[in-house]
Amino acid sequence: MLSLIPLFPFAGFLVNATLGKRLPKAVSGGLASLAMVASFIVAVMKVMTLASFSPGVRSITEPLYTWIAAGDFHLDVALRLDPLSALMILVITGIGSLIHIYSTAYMHDETDSEFARYFSYLNLFAAFMLTLVLGSSVLVMFVGWEGVGLCSYLLIGFYYKKKSASDAGKKAFIVNRVGDYAFILGALILATHFGTLEFQGLASAIAPLPIEHHFGMLSIAALLLFIGATGKSAQIPLYVWLPDAMEGPTPVSALIHAATMVTAGVYMIGRNAVLFSHAPQVLQIIAVVGAATALFAGTIGLVQNDIKRVLAYSTVSQLGYMFLAMGVGAYGAGIFHLYTHAFFKALLFLGSGAVIHALHGEQDIRNMGGLRKHLPITYWTFLIGSLAIAGVPGLAGFFSKDEILFETFANGHTILWVVGALTSLLTATYMFRLVFLTFHGERRHDAPSAHDTHGHGAHDAHAGHAHGGGHLHDAPAAMALALILLAAGSVAAGYIGRPEPLGGTNWLGTWLAPVFEAPVVEATGEFAPPPGVEPEHESHAAAHEGGHESLEVTLMGVSSVIALLGIGFAAFVWLKRRDIAEGAARSLAPIHRTLLNKYYVDEFYDAVVVRPIHALSRDGLWTMDAKIVDGAVNGVASIVSSLAGALRQLQTGSVRAYAGSVFVGVVLLLGYYFWR
Repeated sequence: MLSLIPLFPFAGFLVNATLGKRLPKAVSGGLASLAMVASFIVAVMKVMTLASFSPGVRSITEPLYTWIAAGDFHLDVALRLDPLSALMILVITGIGSLIHIYSTAYMHDETDSEFARYFSYLNLFAAFMLTLVLGSSVLVMFVGWEGVGLCSYLLIGFYYKKKSASDAGKKAFIVNRVGDYAFILGALILATHFGTLEFQGLASAIAPLPIEHHFGMLSIAALLLFIGATGKSAQIPLYVWLPDAMEGPTPVSALIHAATMVTAGVYMIGRNAVLFSHAPQVLQIIAVVGAATALFAGTIGLVQNDIKRVLAYSTVSQLGYMFLAMGVGAYGAGIFHLYTHAFFKALLFLGSGAVIHALHGEQDIRNMGGLRKHLPITYWTFLIGSLAIAGVPGLAGFFSKDEILFETFANGHTILWVVGALTSLLTATYMFRLVFLTFHGERRHDAPSAHDTHGHGAHDAHAGHAHGGGHLHDAPAAMALALILLAAGSVAAGYIGRPEPLGGTNWLGTWLAPVFEAPVVEATGEFAPPPGVEPEHESHAAAHEGGHESLEVTLMGVSSVIALLGIGFAAFVWLKRRDIAEGAARSLAPIHRTLLNKYYVDEFYDAVVVRPIHALSRDGLWTMDAKIVDGAVNGVASIVSSLAGALRQLQTGSVRAYAGSVFVGVVLLLGYYFWR
């Protein structure tokens, strides 16, 4: 049954891609949504089966067929379900189903063919992401890895007639190819040295090896894989594609940012935890890059005015948190934040879609305000998502973010903890700046007319000011259902990882722990950590026994105060004294302009990378191709043509001339014969 999980959405893709133009929208969207729901149901069934196994043997493998058999190298196309992939498939199919259902209302103004094209891409995206997390080997994972890259190109550039959308799609595709090149090199190193790309085989082979305190083969392979992750999961320096992904329809942003593509890099590191644990220097790089990305993106999000762009930089920042956790060896904490983030980030993007939907395409928060009374469902659900991402106690984001900060501090990374805490303050500030400017204060927009207030999938392609004179409508039923369920998840999802100081048992950490340890005897399911690496669940226990429980409580209090300070500061500035923000923007104009222009990183890449490559291609490679390569080929053709033209003159069509030439030829041959 494992193969059914990606096959259901793939079947939905095939139907909509081939027959979608002939199907009514209700059938097209319904089939796509039903495919995701069916995949979710099967996923729940298989996870329940997995949960019934004892912890040491929680895995189900389904070989499909032999893919490569060359000499001693053998690789099957196989799917593997274990605690990590189980969590991922529940997130992808569960939240993916809600995004599909939401899309049936959001995209309903598209033509039948465009509507079907959208849902075919959405189903294909889910199918590839499920393949990625269920693959039992690096190569099967890479099929899904490349598939989600393709689908991101198709979905980000969905409105391909709009130049900014087509450019954004190409940008995402090209930037990810840079990371994927490194990923391939890392995979080839592993295949060359260990003769396998199966995750379990690699873990078994790597576990007995000594930890590399200097860069060796394992460290190089791990670093190359991490570079691939910086592309997929939008970390410095390959993060630049993700903010532009907002050019796609809003539900696409929710799917990319919450449940699928951007989590692939974090998942890949967790899946290869044994490898990365043997490369502590690479882990240090991962932690520093993650912390730097979190802070960097947080400062940019503080001044952005597009509602989706604020959320996009928020995603980059939260992904930095996840990599920070991975870099300090807290793999379970990183996956925990991946899981909770999926709920509140999907909620926030879909909430922004409801706002855009109500305002007929308006995305600038400076032109919003006063929406709280008109969009109550959207407001309250968006508020819950904002509280969750800010780390307010009791909501999902608090538990996962606090665990990351605690693990960072407890492992001696004090500077990185400070960066993480500062990022938390920025997150609370810019998220509630967004809330207050969008939903509170005076109304700074005109309402759309009545005929414009229903689903408008083309909003993202045709953003503009709303028409005047009508009444604002809250999210339609399909959209509201997704918002309410995701809001419930944003509250409750964190309680499966509630820490011991708060009376919990961190069930999720216990569930995931065996995945991050090396299999000693896979047949019996016995697991052990690699040499010198303490199992995460045991380190937690040791930490608490050693008096760290009080430290965790203290850090929880600090992070809670930080979150409330950020919210309070945002309320003071953007509700009471907006003149302070305007004055700061004027007095700190160079800094404000730098942040507003995203540190000019895109301009830097354009000047240093894009334009030189374009110039080299145009003035160097194109000249060589056109004048040397084409010249050589065309020159040969010209010579042959000239010779053929000369020989063609001998063909006169006259029988007398042919007879005369034959006679002359015979005389010459006979003369030569007699002369000899």
